Amino acid sequence: MIALKLILEGLGLGFLLYLICAVGIRNGAVGMVHLYDQKVQERVVALGLATAEEIRTRSVLFRSLCLPGYLIYVLLCVYAINGARGFWPGFWQGFVILSIMNLIDRFLIDDYWVGHTKAWIIPATEDLRPYITRKDKKQKWIMGTVGMAFIAAILSVIMAMLLR
Repeated sequence: MIALKLILEGLGLGFLLYLICAVGIRNGAVGMVHLYDQKVQERVVALGLATAEEIRTRSVLFRSLCLPGYLIYVLLCVYAINGARGFWPGFWQGFVILSIMNLIDRFLIDDYWVGHTKAWIIPATEDLRPYITRKDKKQKWIMGTVGMAFIAAILSVIMAMLLR
């Protein structure tokens, strides 16, 4: 039963990521250009589609609102809904939820949506495709896997100390 619950919670977090991306590109992919390679960002600035300051502001907004939102979601699922107590229950549940979101991000968002649809194409930057290079993908897989474990561990340590 807990496995199904964690899968659904991970899918929920993945859907939240999808919604954030959809809102971000609702007026065109330039809205999420802060997630693109530096060369694409520079081209967007050169084309006058956005300023460097606008890109920086969007990046800060994304990190300051979305990342804490993801963490709060995981904490609510693991500790408030699932009732985890102690380091290990919190760690593995958090890691599963975050890993499912990571898989959704890698396969559905990066590989399919960004890589195979027109939704993320910024006019006059097509020559810079793929927007997510092989090097980027490798880094995202490593950081996604190791990063999710690290985040789950940090959250679990904090919650284990708070819930003593």
